[in-house]
Amino acid sequence: MNYSEFLRGKSQANAMDGFVPTFMPDGLFPFQAALVDWSIRKGRSLLAEDCGLGKTFQELVFAENCVRETNRPSIILTPLAVAPQTVREAEKFGIEAAVSRDGKPAKNITVTNYESLHKFNPADFGSVICDEISCLKAFDGKRRKQITRFMSKAKYRLGGTATAAPNDYIELGTIAEALGHMTQSDMLGTFFLSSDKKRHSLFKEGDFWNRAKYFFRPYSETPFWQWVCSWARAIRSPSDMGFDDSRFTLPELIVNQVVVPTTFRFPGELFVRIAGTLAEQRQERKRSIQERCEIVRELVNHDEPSLVWCQYNDEGTTLASMIPGAVEVAGRHSDEEKAERLNGFAKGDFRVLVTKPKIGAWGMNYQHCGHQTFFPSHSFEQWYQCVRRSLRFGRVGSVKVDIVATEGEAGVTENLQMKQAKADAMFAALVDQMHNAQGITITDKHLNEMEIPSWLGGVCASVS
Repeated sequence: MNYSEFLRGKSQANAMDGFVPTFMPDGLFPFQAALVDWSIRKGRSLLAEDCGLGKTFQELVFAENCVRETNRPSIILTPLAVAPQTVREAEKFGIEAAVSRDGKPAKNITVTNYESLHKFNPADFGSVICDEISCLKAFDGKRRKQITRFMSKAKYRLGGTATAAPNDYIELGTIAEALGHMTQSDMLGTFFLSSDKKRHSLFKEGDFWNRAKYFFRPYSETPFWQWVCSWARAIRSPSDMGFDDSRFTLPELIVNQVVVPTTFRFPGELFVRIAGTLAEQRQERKRSIQERCEIVRELVNHDEPSLVWCQYNDEGTTLASMIPGAVEVAGRHSDEEKAERLNGFAKGDFRVLVTKPKIGAWGMNYQHCGHQTFFPSHSFEQWYQCVRRSLRFGRVGSVKVDIVATEGEAGVTENLQMKQAKADAMFAALVDQMHNAQGITITDKHLNEMEIPSWLGGVCASVS
């Protein structure tokens, strides 16, 4: 057996371990019906779809089909505040679902948050659906193993996300393991080499993969994407599958960066020096909290809903105290308080929501909000998910994002640009392999890329 044959054996590309669906509601768009049909027949799969393409509805249809096939309840795992939103979506389409956080199944489809999963018995369920499954990588090792073990007990499994591997391709390993296709360590050993080993001559000095912890084995990149495509489907618009895009056009995204000048002099230095290291950037951010928060206060001084994203607790507390009527969601709040406030903003109970990306950036639908302010980080996933709470298919009107940053954070934009390019490359590769697997020919190939704002392409201009 040669290496190519070995990889083909690992791919299990033709393994369909599911069943023929019996419930396909009329409300599904043609591309949604095609994806749901494939995922049910596959049995254990990932749907990587852009925000606003109806992943929740598809997850519910998958769950309902599994209930009818197994005569056992299904459980849907969501980020903290998304469970009530999922139930409301189910009600719209006549699917019975209910939230439970006490460990007892509720109706045929139980919806709960990841943090409550330890209370449930996996033997009670015939299928597990993980909404925003990419968040697995953010959990600590113990929590991630607990979720993976729980999922391993279910015959049918589905994951949904808009950002399958936003920071590095190897992040797909946690998803593959949870779905039961290959452990992360086996994936790394099969397709990647460690940066500690001698690099192949194909990789030039300074190449990104020479700076990464892992890089593709020689000639394994295409087999890797073929393997991923054997259990995943990825689209950014219906046209990626050959369907009509006319009802899925994103609104305009307007990005404005406000740069806070640096005035601090390091001890023993005569001139102002822009922070270079991460530690210096953190210090600069802490020194400028008051000034940056005052800028945000002025930016949200209008009558429209606003999302305010911060990174540190002191930023959130200061912002909430400065902005009239603002409601903060922070780590100190209980899970119930977080869910109530995040859903309260969605319902229009208050105008300004202040929170961190790691709390509120996943799963929530804030189409009604056309303005965001953002204290940036090096996480492209946070940027993407935060923006896409508002920038969604179906929103009417543009979305404006004001980024408030110090001069020392100029390197953040370069890092985000690199991660943007990598995420686009991943989607392009996966969509190409998906076309090959399905026999789809796209004569006018259209891959929707998230618009790269001007501030990502060069030097940012200060805005007074």
